[in-house]
Amino acid sequence: MMPVATGPWYEVHHIGGGVSRILETHVAPWMRCNMWLIHGRDRHLLVDTGMGLRPLKPAIAALAEKPVAAVCTHCHFDHMGCAHEFDTRLGHASEAADYAAPGNDRSCATPWLGAELITALPHAGYELRRFRLTPAPLTGYLEEGDVLDTGDRAFRVFHLPGHSPGSIALYEAATRTLFSGDVIYDGLLIDTAWHSDAGAYAHSLQRLKELPVETVHAGHENSFGRDRLHALIDSYLAGNQRLGDPKDWLRQAPLSAS
Repeated sequence: MMPVATGPWYEVHHIGGGVSRILETHVAPWMRCNMWLIHGRDRHLLVDTGMGLRPLKPAIAALAEKPVAAVCTHCHFDHMGCAHEFDTRLGHASEAADYAAPGNDRSCATPWLGAELITALPHAGYELRRFRLTPAPLTGYLEEGDVLDTGDRAFRVFHLPGHSPGSIALYEAATRTLFSGDVIYDGLLIDTAWHSDAGAYAHSLQRLKELPVETVHAGHENSFGRDRLHALIDSYLAGNQRLGDPKDWLRQAPLSAS
């Protein structure tokens, strides 16, 4: 029987440069998303909000006394779970309906819910098969070229469809840092979701290759630099670096919770 989690559900890593990485400790490493808290002078930006298995806002409040805007890179279940907790919720308009009325099919949760996604229960009696997202209607839309200003930092919005229609990334030119969501991460990329578009994905990745990026803080896995970014993009464009059908991958992959 799976144990109930003791202690904090979230772990926080201060990685420098005014950025903190937040992880759900008991979500399997191959699934859990990176939540990035960008510390600003006047407000903070929270890039993605995890699965929503336990409240996130109290953990953020302990790190940030200033207003926090939740920036949703896309509408998938592992990235938008706690978005409803924040008063400001920003994302791309093409996925507005999916934030307002999220379902397990449209949020891409369904193929993964039969897997061992968690290593401990968020509370006694929890059943993952009953997983549901809480509606989180966007309070504002982010479009290509918009700039998010924290008072002392500026992040340009890139609309990069392919993984999903409304996938976005944030780029800070001053530090050449990219917060990429699931557009690119150091792992097998998914272009087979119900609303994915492989052709659009290839174009989005070609756009990223033209950016003067030095550091990528991605939606999953560890951060990486320019050379790895280009290697991942080149591999995808060559027909590799793709996860394919999640059900097939789950049957074949040697998953580990450690």
